[in-house]
Amino acid sequence: MTQDQWGSIRDELHQTLGANSFQSWIQPLAFIGTDDGIARFNVPTNFFGNYVSQNYGDLLLSKITRVNPSVRRIVFDTVTASQEAANQLAGAEQEVEPIASPSVQTKPASSLDNLNGSPLDKRFTFDSFVVGKPNELAHAAARRVAEGGPVTFNPLFLYGGVGLGKTHLMHAIAWELRTRHPHLNVLNLSAEQFMYRFVQALRDRKMMDFKSLFRSVDVLMVDDVQFIAGKDSTQEEFFHTFNALVDQHKQIIISADRAPDEIKDLENRIRSRLQSGLVVDLHPTDYELRLGILQSKSEMYARMYPGLEVERGILEFLAARIVSNVRILEGALTRLFAFASLVGKPISMDLTQECLTDILRVSERKVSIEEIQRKVADHYLIRHSDLVGPKRVRTFARPRQIAMYLCKQLTTRSLPEIGRHFGGRDHTTVMHGVRRIEELKKQDAQIAEDVELLRRSLEA
Repeated sequence: MTQDQWGSIRDELHQTLGANSFQSWIQPLAFIGTDDGIARFNVPTNFFGNYVSQNYGDLLLSKITRVNPSVRRIVFDTVTASQEAANQLAGAEQEVEPIASPSVQTKPASSLDNLNGSPLDKRFTFDSFVVGKPNELAHAAARRVAEGGPVTFNPLFLYGGVGLGKTHLMHAIAWELRTRHPHLNVLNLSAEQFMYRFVQALRDRKMMDFKSLFRSVDVLMVDDVQFIAGKDSTQEEFFHTFNALVDQHKQIIISADRAPDEIKDLENRIRSRLQSGLVVDLHPTDYELRLGILQSKSEMYARMYPGLEVERGILEFLAARIVSNVRILEGALTRLFAFASLVGKPISMDLTQECLTDILRVSERKVSIEEIQRKVADHYLIRHSDLVGPKRVRTFARPRQIAMYLCKQLTTRSLPEIGRHFGGRDHTTVMHGVRRIEELKKQDAQIAEDVELLRRSLEA
């Protein structure tokens, strides 16, 4: 097959595949020649050659054999590996212009900085992470991944509400890996940054640089993956990136605000991949964990504000009153120490209530339906999807009715609103569930105990 014949085949492929696929996967191919039944092509990277072979190999071979029946297979070589073969096949008078390999193949790990991944916060390390029962599994899994080396789960998927420590653990893993294994390419970025880089690569026609770079990392960390849901092209590329890294035994760590099966508009094949590893829920903080966080931060501020007195009971008061999330809790303590130092007064109960009036007012007895559902699901060891799902077996139906009862007692939401949070159920279903639990509390001591235990836990 001559270069002219390859040119004709390229034109046919352009018509068959369309402009986008042709420019991405066929145009970069550099035909070297044929020898002993083999048609050789130069490709930018091994990944590129493997992808073309798997997706377009049969089509290429069929078109080549029409003009040269002796060709039995196609071989894709990277530039460095195939240059000598090219010179032998083409002859000294025929120059084959090499295709430059993407810079990521020759640059050290620092070239990953070109991705502008999320900067790591120096405060977010394992040493500053306060461990309690709600987050001990997530912390242990993060520690295991941060040790480096092979693990039994890939990916690690961390999920939970706002301010529960997902980002802290992600940054802690990255810091630990960079300290223990500085030779590893560790890339930490948000799902939004992944999408932006993908769109930019499409616009600039640099998809091969994008693919090569992302597939060269040793540890890929993607924060807030729920943001790619509903974005078809980005999900497609994320899916292929995920598979390529797992096939190379590279570690993937993902975070989101909810479990994979609860992320709306996420493709089923991606959801399945995310669930194939270890999925860990960071539960809402309990009183003991909140108090531990406040004590840790208070010790740090005591060094920053020497001589500033804190009356007994202040930290316990804050831990009991501010239950929404850790960020608000830490922010309240930061404000309190700063305010006390400016006015030159000790941190007393009166000063605390004066300084944090807005936060304390918002925090008063404000329990969300989502928090109630999570607590009930955890208490009865069932999944959130089963709690709100259509199954009517007693294992799920009784906890569902208890959750509805607690929503009616502890929130100001209407019955129709509550019903919408339980799989779109009618308000009459919610009313029946509430009445049923009211009856069972009088008849069944175990039900009464469970309801009271859950109520105290939610109001703590």
